[in-house]
Amino acid sequence: MLLNIVKTTTLLILTTCILNAENFNAQAEKDRIALIDYFEAKFDDPLKNRNTFFPYSTDYELNNSYVTGLKHQDFAKGNYAFNKDGKAQYEEIKEMPPYEDDIEAGEELYNKKFSNGNTFASCFPNTQIAGDYPKFIEEKQEVLTLGIAINNCLVKNNEKKWKMKKGNMARLQAYFAYESMEANKDVAIQINSKEAAAAYERGKEYYYTQRGYLKLSCASCHIQGAGQRVRNEKLSQLLGQTTHFPVFRLKWSGLGTLERRMVGCIKDEGQVPPSAESKYMKELLYFMSYMSNGMKIDGPDIRK
Repeated sequence: MLLNIVKTTTLLILTTCILNAENFNAQAEKDRIALIDYFEAKFDDPLKNRNTFFPYSTDYELNNSYVTGLKHQDFAKGNYAFNKDGKAQYEEIKEMPPYEDDIEAGEELYNKKFSNGNTFASCFPNTQIAGDYPKFIEEKQEVLTLGIAINNCLVKNNEKKWKMKKGNMARLQAYFAYESMEANKDVAIQINSKEAAAAYERGKEYYYTQRGYLKLSCASCHIQGAGQRVRNEKLSQLLGQTTHFPVFRLKWSGLGTLERRMVGCIKDEGQVPPSAESKYMKELLYFMSYMSNGMKIDGPDIRK
């Protein structure tokens, strides 16, 4: 009888732990599903939803410049998902993408021996990992981005850290992204504790908070303003925004990481950006990446 009680109690405890573990991402899942519903509804019929687009857009523009009826996975292409003119230029450039040499360089970096004889394989035996980062590390109670994980590997092997925004860092990440895309991997960010959920919430708060002399937030442009025209460009949407990094940006004439893009974007909001390795940046990317959960890795890629 006592043994049965112990077994029953143990089963209940295990079941409760499993349920609790699954519930840590409950709010994040609500946010993600709401975001999908919002963008699918917005781009279903731009003319009908004209109040959510550029106020001076003509009926002709709303009828002819946007792809309609977009669904969840379509948004992994950024604003090329809905921007007809931009999509045509994008597909033309993709025929001979300028980042192919960077992928090859990233593979060489992955296989190059450190001074101690190890390679990056000692830290990353699996190269199909682009969709797994950022991670919340329970032992350290902090978010770990792929860039910081790469630098940690370098330090562990008595090598110097790389800069976080471009150069070798972007090239190695391009190789990981390409390997992940070829393997048909999804973005798969985990929230497995209340501390991880709190980090997600802080990242979300940063994304939605208006700052700087322009009083803008990330959401001002990439949720409320997604699809709106700024000069001759259409603003991209949060959904799918992290799936394609690192990107070869024509403005940069080179490859850059997600941190590089976010620093520039936050400057454009009229505020001082956090550093690429700061808690603010790590938790912001944690939130943004979770919003793309379940979407296919599509990097590296091209952006203007």
